[in-house]
Amino acid sequence: MIGIVIVSHSAKVAEGVKEMAEQMSQGRVAIAAAGGVDDQTLGTNAERIFEALQKVYSPDGVLVLIDLGSAVMSAQMAVEMLAEEQQAKVKMSDAPLVEGAIVAAVEASLGRSLEDVNKAAEAASTMRKIL
Repeated sequence: MIGIVIVSHSAKVAEGVKEMAEQMSQGRVAIAAAGGVDDQTLGTNAERIFEALQKVYSPDGVLVLIDLGSAVMSAQMAVEMLAEEQQAKVKMSDAPLVEGAIVAAVEASLGRSLEDVNKAAEAASTMRKIL
């Protein structure tokens, strides 16, 4: 089963999204939050992201969901810190952070592939909130 990493500039946002995704997947999916430079400072930290990747790594892959801007660069740096064979199993998603993480967690809990989970997460960007 794939793992999921939530990357945000805010540790609180990352933890909150992780909590929602864990509840929606009934705790069946390994999900890690990597938010903030530290627990009090906004920003991103490649070392924190690297540790989160290691924590949830699976041979089935890891999906990384990112909030914005510099988080992409920090996540790329963290992926490059992994062993080469692990790097090939990590996918950075263009999905919206909250909706994408929830959809990804549910799909991953059903045993879907990394590519299928990412497709579903990215499709969350077109989900309507109001009918």
